[in-house]
Amino acid sequence: MKVTKDGFKDRQLHMENYLQMVSAEQKEYAEVSVYQRITENNSIITDFWTDSLMELILRKDNLNKAYKKVKSNKGKGGIDGMQVDELLPYLKENQSEIIQKIRDGKYKPNPVRRVEIPKEEKGKVRNLGIPTVVDRVIQQAVTQELIPLFEPQFSGNSYGFRPGRSQHGALKTCKRNVDEGYVYVVSIDLEKFFDTVNHSKLIEVVSRTIKDGRVVSLIHKYLNAGVIQNGFFEKTEEGVPQGGPLSPLCGNIMLNELDKELERRGHRFVRYADDTLIFCKSRKSAERTLENIIPYIEKELFLKVNRGKTTVSHVSKIKYLGYAFYRNKGKCRFRVHPKTVRKMKDRIREITRKSKGWGNDYRRQKLTEYVRGWINYYKLADMKGLMAETDEWLRRRIRAIYWKQWKKVKTRYRNLRALKLEEWQVHQIANSRKGYWRTAQMLNVALTNKIIARLGYISMSDYYLKVCEN
Repeated sequence: MKVTKDGFKDRQLHMENYLQMVSAEQKEYAEVSVYQRITENNSIITDFWTDSLMELILRKDNLNKAYKKVKSNKGKGGIDGMQVDELLPYLKENQSEIIQKIRDGKYKPNPVRRVEIPKEEKGKVRNLGIPTVVDRVIQQAVTQELIPLFEPQFSGNSYGFRPGRSQHGALKTCKRNVDEGYVYVVSIDLEKFFDTVNHSKLIEVVSRTIKDGRVVSLIHKYLNAGVIQNGFFEKTEEGVPQGGPLSPLCGNIMLNELDKELERRGHRFVRYADDTLIFCKSRKSAERTLENIIPYIEKELFLKVNRGKTTVSHVSKIKYLGYAFYRNKGKCRFRVHPKTVRKMKDRIREITRKSKGWGNDYRRQKLTEYVRGWINYYKLADMKGLMAETDEWLRRRIRAIYWKQWKKVKTRYRNLRALKLEEWQVHQIANSRKGYWRTAQMLNVALTNKIIARLGYISMSDYYLKVCEN
C-alpha cells in the first residue's frame, strides 16, 4: 500500500491537535529550548561527541539502524494508528522534513498511548506508554548514541537494560555477596518509579554529560509529550513512560545517582532496573543502612520509597527476579520462588486448556516455546525435583486433552487398540464415565511417557538437564 504524506496528514496527531486541552503556557514550556540553562552547569563534559551529538544522532547509518531495530521489535502502533509495516513508505516520503525539524528544534513528539498491564497483585496495573512508530525510531536513534556516553559512568553493580548484562549477572553477584557473609538484605521498593521520575532532576543529571542543548531539549519534549487515555489528553509533569526505547536508559541515568551514593558509602548492592538489594552482615547494620538511605532517595532524587514493601530480612526470605535463595553447606544456592512456580503453572494451564480451540501442532509449538524460555531463564536454580513433578502433571494434562478429542466411544476403542492395549483394558478405559482428569490418570498405560515424547511434547526435566550441561 502506498502511503503518502497526505495520507497520514489526519493520522499524525501532534500536540497542536490537543490545544483545547492544553494551556498556552504548557505549549510554550514544551517548546522552550533549555540550552542556555543547561550549559550554565560547569560540570558538563565538553568534547566533540557531546557538542555535536545531534549531528551524530541524525546520521543516515544511525537512523537506518534505529529503523531496523524498531521494525524487528514490531509492537503495536501509537495514537496515530500507524503500524510498523507502514513505517518505511512514510519515512521515505517525510524523512527530510522530520530530520530538519529535529535539527532546528521544532519537532513535536506525539503523546503516547496509555496501555495498562495487570500486575501480580490483584487489581493493580503497570502503566505503559506506547509512542508512535515514528517517535520510536527517533527515540531509538537518540538512545543508540547516548548509550556509549553513559555506559562508562554506570556502576558495575547495575544490570538492567544494559548491553552485555542480564538478570543472571545480577543473581551471580547476589550469590557472591551471600557467600562472603552478607546475608541480611535491604530490599528497596520505589513506588511507581517510572511514573514518578522528577523531570527537572533527570534533565539536570543528563545535562552533566550532554552539552548539545538540542538533544537535551528533545529528551525534555519526550518527557512532556503527554498521554492519551480513553480519548483524553493527560499532561505528564513527571515520570518516564515505559514502552519507548528511551525510557530504560533514562531510568538507569536517574538511578545511577543512587548507585554512586551507595558506592560512596561503601555498600555492597545489586540493582536491576528499579529493583535494588543492599547486602549487610547483620540485621542491625541493614536496618541502619535503610534508615540512612531513605532520606537521600526522597530528598535528593525526589523519588518515593514504598515503606510497606521496602524490607530488611535474611536472604532466605526474599524474592528477587523470580528467584529465591537458600544456603547449603555455607554456600548460596538458588531455587525458584513459590510465587514464580504458581505463575508458571498458571501459564501452562492456559496453554493446555482443553477448550482453547488450538490444534495439537500449534499447542505443542506454544508449549515448547514457553518451556524453553522459562527454563533458560531459571536454569540457575536447583529444580530437578520441581521439573520431574511438573512433567508428571503436564503429561496428565496432555492425556486429558487427547481424551477429550476422542469424543465418541468408537473413536476411543479405535485409538486405544492402536496403542496395543489388552482388550480388557481397551473396554475398561473406553467405557469410563469418569471425568477428564481422572481418566487421564488411567491413560498412563496407553499414552505412555515415551509415546507423548514421540508426539513431540517437550520434557521439562530433559531440557533442564540439557541446559545445565551446557
